[in-house]
This record gives sequence, structure tokens and C-alpha cells, in this order.
Amino acid sequence: MHAPEGERARWLKAAWLHDALRDAPAANELAHGPLAAERAAHEGETDRGVLDALRYHSLGWAQWDDVGKMLYLADYLEPGRPFDQDLRRSLAARVPDERDAILKQVAARRIARVIDGRWPLLRETVDFWNALVGY
Repeated sequence: MHAPEGERARWLKAAWLHDALRDAPAANELAHGPLAAERAAHEGETDRGVLDALRYHSLGWAQWDDVGKMLYLADYLEPGRPFDQDLRRSLAARVPDERDAILKQVAARRIARVIDGRWPLLRETVDFWNALVGY
């Protein structure tokens, strides 16, 4: 995507840290992001964009800058995940030219999974979706 080196470094930092505590005893699908953000801040991370990316990468966050949006995409499009591999590979290939459109598609798919599972939509996710569609 030809991101400036400083921005690319932020994306890589978030990618490395986002699942750092996924297997921690107190972690679960939603708790591991906030745990990673708290740990990173405790260890000296001060970049609010990186911390917000870590904290909300499983939910979405309407106030994200690019690092949050890219982590949200990377988390879903990660090649090692077993589901919808062909579709996710196709979406990932389009991110450099169509990031915002793919972001909406990924958010819609993640939200549909929550609804299909009969789980509650959290306020952060609803606000993120509304921000994506300009509501």
C-alpha cells in the first residue's frame, strides 16, 4: 500500500501485539484485546492509535485511525484462518486499492456472524458500523 515507513511500523507493532495475550488465563474472544492494550501501555506504549487498535480489534471502533482499521482487516483476513479461505484471499488482494470498501465488507461479515450466533451487538461495533456507512 506504499504506506510511509512510520505508519507501516505502527501497523506491524499492532499486528505483533494484538494477540499477545490471547492464551492468557483471563483472556477470551473479547478480553484478549483489552488485555494486550493494557499490557502494552504498562510496558511503555504511548501511541493512542496502536493502543485503541489492540483494545478494539475484535469489535471495531468508530474513532480508529489507519492502524486500527488495518489491524481489523488483517485480523479477519489472516491466511491461517480455516474459514472462507478463497473469499478472504480475494478480499485481502483488493485491500491496497479498495481498503474502505473491503473494510465495510469485513465488518458486515463479522456483524453477521454475531447476529447468526444470537449474541448481542456491542455498542462499539454498532458505532463502528454506523461510522463506516456514514450514519
